[in-house]
Amino acid sequence: MDMQDRAAQAGPLEELAERLRLLQELSGLGVRALARDTGLSSSSLSRYLNGRTVPPWPAVVALCRIVKRDPRPLRPLWERSSNPLPAPPKSSRQVQPRPRNDLPRDLPDFTGREAELAAVFDAVESHGVVAVDGMAGVGKSSLAVHAAHRLADRFPDAQLYVNLHGFTEGREPLDPGSALRMLLGALDVPSERVPQEGVEQLAACWRSELAGRRAVVVLDNAADAEQVRPLLPGAGPSVALVTSRNRLVGLDEVPPVSLDVLSPQESAELLARASGDPGGPDSRLGRDPESAAEVLRLCGRLPLALRLAAARLRHRPGWTVGILVERMSQGVDEFDAACAMSVRQLDRAQARLFRLLGLLPGASFDEYVAAAAADVPLNSARAVLEDLLDAHLVEQPTAGRYRLHDLVRGYARRACGQQDRPAELERALGRVLDFYVHAAAAADSAMPFLSSGRSPSAGRPPAALPRFADKHAALGWLASEYENMIAAFETAAAVGADVHVCELPRFLRAYFARRCGTTHLNVLFERSLAAAERLGDPRQLGEAHSDLGFARYNAGRMAEAGAAYEAALPQLSRGGDVRSEAELAVRRGYLRWDEGHVEEPLELFRMAGKLYEQDGCPAGAAHAAAAEAWALLQLGHREEAAQRAREVLDIPHTDPAWPPTLTARIILGVAVAREAPDEAVEHLHRALELSREDRHLHNEAWCLNCLGVALRQMGRYEEALARHREAFALLDELFEEHWKIRFLNAYAETCRLAGLPEEALRLHRQALELAPRLGYRHEEELARRGIAAILRDG
Repeated sequence: MDMQDRAAQAGPLEELAERLRLLQELSGLGVRALARDTGLSSSSLSRYLNGRTVPPWPAVVALCRIVKRDPRPLRPLWERSSNPLPAPPKSSRQVQPRPRNDLPRDLPDFTGREAELAAVFDAVESHGVVAVDGMAGVGKSSLAVHAAHRLADRFPDAQLYVNLHGFTEGREPLDPGSALRMLLGALDVPSERVPQEGVEQLAACWRSELAGRRAVVVLDNAADAEQVRPLLPGAGPSVALVTSRNRLVGLDEVPPVSLDVLSPQESAELLARASGDPGGPDSRLGRDPESAAEVLRLCGRLPLALRLAAARLRHRPGWTVGILVERMSQGVDEFDAACAMSVRQLDRAQARLFRLLGLLPGASFDEYVAAAAADVPLNSARAVLEDLLDAHLVEQPTAGRYRLHDLVRGYARRACGQQDRPAELERALGRVLDFYVHAAAAADSAMPFLSSGRSPSAGRPPAALPRFADKHAALGWLASEYENMIAAFETAAAVGADVHVCELPRFLRAYFARRCGTTHLNVLFERSLAAAERLGDPRQLGEAHSDLGFARYNAGRMAEAGAAYEAALPQLSRGGDVRSEAELAVRRGYLRWDEGHVEEPLELFRMAGKLYEQDGCPAGAAHAAAAEAWALLQLGHREEAAQRAREVLDIPHTDPAWPPTLTARIILGVAVAREAPDEAVEHLHRALELSREDRHLHNEAWCLNCLGVALRQMGRYEEALARHREAFALLDELFEEHWKIRFLNAYAETCRLAGLPEEALRLHRQALELAPRLGYRHEEELARRGIAAILRDG
């Protein structure tokens, strides 16, 4: 039985034990040392870590203090473990995913390396990890992938691959944090369980996920030991195969396997197999053994160079081996000789597109960005990519995705500098940046969110853009292209493409809301604002301030959000952008309410509705109307709030999870909870269902909290408490503590009415501690009133 099966059967206790085991991993201590440092007995600590006994709360606090972590997020889970309630129905996130296999295709003509393969398997058997090192092009990746394919049957839970880009020309090595997020994503670990910050926390989460699985992980192209160390599996059955051009001497515990060039016999065999030569004295290689030997010399017996040379022979049946040698002799060095020879067989259009591929900022790419870079029709780009695949100049790891080997990418970039005019390269790079901004805008428009409603102004739209049938297709594309878009953002910043820097993050907001949290988005918008300031355009500057304010607000940085919104106001007025003014009014309304202002938010929401109507934006008007209904509910005008929410629900929309509709269902459910409890529960359950289907975890937590409020108003206290606890458990997994301030007082009031005054007092005091620090004056006042009421009644 694996860890997830046990958690499903054991419930909160096993979940708590899993969290405690994570704390132990972070401490780096064994059970005895950890017991000594916390003042616990080894036997008791062992029972706590194994989930056999609920630890006393002071023991949980002591474990948290060892690793300097706040124990309060664990309190609801500890309470559920101590007094378990019936588990609520679980969402589809718990469905076991199919085993993941990210391994590149194994080479059908893999040749030689028997001794090295045996050494790899021995190291995996004895240490669970091996580091394969050697010079560029010597076949490290091929060996590791081949070995991983042969190990796949023994490690059926996952076969993972990540390129760490330690020696990729033109880009920085992948940082361990990003690599860990990619690996956790490949294991389908829900984003709410992935820590937002800290390599140590991410590494601990990664080791915890691998502990119950049998997986083989290929960590390709590592820069150094420090990049790799956090990615290695911990205790458990999983294994890792690392490749690097450097000997990873910093990994003392990892056995090395060093690759040299192939032997003359292996080189000759690989050249024959890869070129399709049947062998024998009458074959092309057999008729001219001296030229065949010269090919091996020019390739330096490097497998990659040999494959490139063999591809030319295979696709040029009229060539003799002597012609191949003549073409190769015109190259620069051992690898460039083979690569240059391959490129010389291309026609002008093929060679040009190949060179421009070296400019692409990301790791892998599709035919759309290739077409944009070369400014050619999509069909032409597709055909050329197929030709480059045949020439072994381009690889295709999965259908529709392409990539260049690091050595090939480096050659393509050097060829650009030698053969293309700087002005043409600048235009090509501009077209690539244009593509990513416009494609991100197209994906954003396919999702049911209120967007700017305008096309991006950066550059010009490419001739062909991906089409997205629905929001799921758009989110899938954004996930596959996320690394490329961040690389495009960095490239735009480096070359001074300030309009692209301003606009690209704006079209990634919806994706970040579901996959990446708030931390990185704040950083992107900070840089967007700097670009807008350089541009000096009022509209760009106003939107950049507004977007940064929204990111600050969602990160719980209220004072900074208010300052950004105030800075946005005059700029948007100067720019005459009515829709952006309306969006800012909605954002300011929510902020002003949280800051303790009562009447102003309602006025701002109504003003936003009029501005949206003036601009001819019905979606925006619905968004403002839903916000108005929310404000009316907060002010106690339940009938008016319900009426406004029903008006929003009457607006037709193709997506049931459209934000105004979702907001209206939640508001209506709370507003009519006393008068029409069945209708209220129906609306709130539907909103919760839609949030889960949409995988928007913040919305799911909001729905759960509001369902708890509605159930409390119906007098169904135990059900209400269960929903509140479920909401807080979700917030714990999101690793965004500031979100709790929105729900603490509501949860406390439910506890008070349910006869749990001590718990209510604790929650109110937690809110009173958190609210002033974040700037939530309204919640601070509610906490003070709640505490006073409890003390008065007590």
